[in-house]
Amino acid sequence: MERLKTRADFLRAARGVRRVEAAVTLETCATPASIARPEVLRVGFTASKKIGNAVARNRAKRRLRAAASQLLPLLGRGGHDYVLVARGTTVARPFPALLSDITTALKAAHRELDAKAGEGHD
Repeated sequence: MERLKTRADFLRAARGVRRVEAAVTLETCATPASIARPEVLRVGFTASKKIGNAVARNRAKRRLRAAASQLLPLLGRGGHDYVLVARGTTVARPFPALLSDITTALKAAHRELDAKAGEGHD
């Protein structure tokens, strides 16, 4: 896993597939062909000021990083970018429920990506 660092990468993911769950919003898209490596997925994390003060935002991002480190190696797809956006309930949500939210979002996003890929080849 590599980290998304530039604003352009985050904006590209925001234009891709978006899935909203109770504690997290997942945005994903294919990594640009010029930098894509099929075995590497890239991930970024964000928490807006709506989440709360800096302490709350940092805690939300730490929780998202911990969940992503557990789930993305198993469920993520190489050659894709993922952005996990904290929601208001991210900090207070029990960790197993947060893992469940991210798993559900990933599976739904992959189904949508597969459907879009199927449409393009018809």
